[in-house]
Amino acid sequence: MRKTVAVFIALFVALSYPDGPKSLQAAALSQSEPRRDADNAMLRVILVGTAGGPTFSADRLGIATLIVAGPEKLLFDCGRGMTTGMSRMGINLVDVTKVFLTHLHSDHIIALPELYLYPWASQGRSVPLHVWGPNGTRSMMEHLQKAFAFDIHIRRDVDEKFSPDGIKAIATDIQQGVVYQANGVKVTAFLVDHGPVKPAFGYRIDYQGHSVVLSGDTKPSDNLVKFSQGVDVLIHEVGRSKQDPALSGPGNERVPGGSQLGSKHALLPITTRTVWKPDRYFRECNQNLRCSHTLIQHGLSHYLW
Repeated sequence: MRKTVAVFIALFVALSYPDGPKSLQAAALSQSEPRRDADNAMLRVILVGTAGGPTFSADRLGIATLIVAGPEKLLFDCGRGMTTGMSRMGINLVDVTKVFLTHLHSDHIIALPELYLYPWASQGRSVPLHVWGPNGTRSMMEHLQKAFAFDIHIRRDVDEKFSPDGIKAIATDIQQGVVYQANGVKVTAFLVDHGPVKPAFGYRIDYQGHSVVLSGDTKPSDNLVKFSQGVDVLIHEVGRSKQDPALSGPGNERVPGGSQLGSKHALLPITTRTVWKPDRYFRECNQNLRCSHTLIQHGLSHYLW
């Protein structure tokens, strides 16, 4: 029987990387190189950034997850600093031309202008950037092109004469269902419950008989359970309700002591105040999935199969 990978690609940073950030970065860099012997059969998850909310942090990048499935490099959300994070891991941003947005909160899209402009202007991207997301994505990308119209005109038409195709953006407002399918990879979007933010999506990625689900920002969601049936890995974002009375303390902490915990792509400790029972929730998706209460930092990469 195939062993299911533990949820969250669980890593205790303090135990696995005793030398701190330097050894963490070295591990990320070493794992960023493709496994040439089985590259086309590999499904891989890279947690580029795990910090949520419109905040600054010297230690963590904004929310972004790169899925590498054979020849496909698919980016989910574009949080703060994610272009720098991928560059540090040796990922060529010219190759990252397909972006899937869970919703249009600024902390999930703020690095899109960099990904749109810089690989074209400094690394020679010659193909369009494709962006899928909820209603409003197409309009946002049209306005982004207008905002940088002067720079685009100078670099494309007057000075450097960069590729006209490389600065095109092809954006699609999506509905629930299969939104992308190529090279054996299938990406399915499904609706989740992000309170007043509607629509908001999670994504399921299927490749070579294996699967990963990214929950996006959501409350407990029956629809997420439905689309996660039989999944190998479920990466779920969890935090307390804004109305939770336990949310007391400094205004820059999402939970008490939150500066010491991961809040995106990591489960918070389960306490008697927490109504949701995540381990039971994961088992509804797959009996082999288990909840792992670990600290997840950015820059971690893991081969799944």
